Amino acid sequence: MAETVTPTVDDTPPPASTRRERRGWYIYDWANSAFQTTVITVFLGPFITTVAELAAGCELGADTCDGYVYPLGIRVAAGSYYPYLISLSVFLTVFVLPVIGAIADRSAHKKRLLGGAAFTGAGATVAMIFVTGDRYLLGGALFLVANISFGAALVVYNSFLPQLGGPDERDGISSRGWALGYLGGGLLLAFNLVAVTLFSEDDNPQRTLDLARWSIVSAGVWWAVFTLVPLRWLRERPSAAALARQGNVLTDGFRQLGRTLREIKAYPLTLFFLLAFLVYNDGIQTVITLASQYGTEELRLEQSTLIITILLVQFLAFGGALSLGALARRVGAWKTVLLSLILWIGVIIGAFRLPAEAPVPFMILGAAIGLVLGGSQALSRSLFSQLIPAGKEGEYYGFYEISDKGTSWLGPLAFGLVFQLTASYRVGLVSLLIFFVVGFLLLAAVPIRRAIVAVGNTPPRVL
Repeated sequence: MAETVTPTVDDTPPPASTRRERRGWYIYDWANSAFQTTVITVFLGPFITTVAELAAGCELGADTCDGYVYPLGIRVAAGSYYPYLISLSVFLTVFVLPVIGAIADRSAHKKRLLGGAAFTGAGATVAMIFVTGDRYLLGGALFLVANISFGAALVVYNSFLPQLGGPDERDGISSRGWALGYLGGGLLLAFNLVAVTLFSEDDNPQRTLDLARWSIVSAGVWWAVFTLVPLRWLRERPSAAALARQGNVLTDGFRQLGRTLREIKAYPLTLFFLLAFLVYNDGIQTVITLASQYGTEELRLEQSTLIITILLVQFLAFGGALSLGALARRVGAWKTVLLSLILWIGVIIGAFRLPAEAPVPFMILGAAIGLVLGGSQALSRSLFSQLIPAGKEGEYYGFYEISDKGTSWLGPLAFGLVFQLTASYRVGLVSLLIFFVVGFLLLAAVPIRRAIVAVGNTPPRVL
C-alpha cells in the first residue's frame, strides 16, 4: 500500500476531460449495475436463503422451513440469515467507505483503487459458483466481501465526477452515466430471467437453484469485464495534496479522514444537504426494496407480473435519467430533484390506490417509478459534487454513500412497524410519505447557491 510520489509544483490547470474519458466513466455504471440488479435485487436473497435452509435440514423446494443455522455459534432462523447479512454489510460499510474516500483523495493512482475494489467485488461474486449444497457460511462471507467492495468502488468512481466537467456539465454527465447503468443492468437481468424461465423445471428445484447461482456468477463476470474499459480510458488527475504527499497512503488517508471529520462542521450547508438526501433517498430505497412484497402480499400478483415490472423499471429508468438530466439543464438540478420528490409522493399515493389482482395498473405504476427513479438519483449525485471542497471528493462521496446505503434500514423499519400495528401493507406504504415530504422540505430549505460558494466552488448558471 506504500507508494512514494515526488512532489511537483505546477500551476497549470488540469486539461479538460475528453469524450473518450467521459465514456470510460459512463461504462463503469454499465459494469457495476449488473451486481445491483441481477444479484441484489433478484437472485441473491432467494438463493442464499435456500442454501441456509438446506443447512438447517429443510428439504429443497419445501414451502416452509422452521430450521436454524448457527454462524459463529449464533442461533439464526434460516429465513433471517440473508436480512442479517444485509444489516452486517451495511454496518461494516459505514466504517469502510469514508476511509476508502480519504485514501482515494491522497493517492495519485485512483484508477488502481477503483480496479482493486471492483475486481475484488467481482471476484467474490464469481466465486459464488462454489456455494453449493449447504455452504451458507461461504455464501455469506462472499456476499459481505462483494457488497462492501461494491460500495468502496462507487466511492472512488463518484470522486472522478468533479474532474470530468465544470459546474454546468456535471448534471448531464451524471445522468448519462446513471442511464447507461440502468440499461446495462437491465440487459443482463433480462438475459438471466429469460434463461431461468426457459431452462427451469417445475419438478426440479435443484435446477432452478443452479440457474440462480449461474445468474449471480454472470453478474460478476460482467462487472469485471466492463471495468477494464474505464481503467483504460480514465485519466489520473491527482490533487495537489496527492502530489505533495510522501509516505504510506493508508496511514496518511486515516489521518486525513480524522482532519476532515473535525473540519466538516465548517460546511453546515453541505451536511444539511446530506441530511435531506438521507431522508428522501431512504424513501426511494424502501419503495424499490418492498415493491415486490407489496405486489405479492397485498395485490396478489403473479411472479410473471413482477418480473415484467422489474424490467420496465430498469429500461424506463434509462430514459428517465436522460429526460430529467435534460430538464436540469433548463431549470437546474436542485429544482429538478425537488420536482422528482413531488412525483415520488404521487407514486406512493398511486400505489395506495392500486386495485388487487390487477397487473396492468401495477405495471403502469412501475413505469412511473422507472421514469422518476434514475433522474432523482443521478441529479442528487451531481448536485452533491457542487458541495464538496476541492481535493476532498473521495472522502465526501464516502459520506454520501453512507447516506445512500448506511441508513437504508429506516424506511423498512417504519414500514414493518406500521404493518405490525395495522396488519395492512397499504397503510405501511403510506407511512413512507413522511420520507418524501420531510426530504422535500429539508432540500427546499438548503440555500443551494450559498452552499456551493461556502465550499469555494463556482455555482452553475442554472440551479
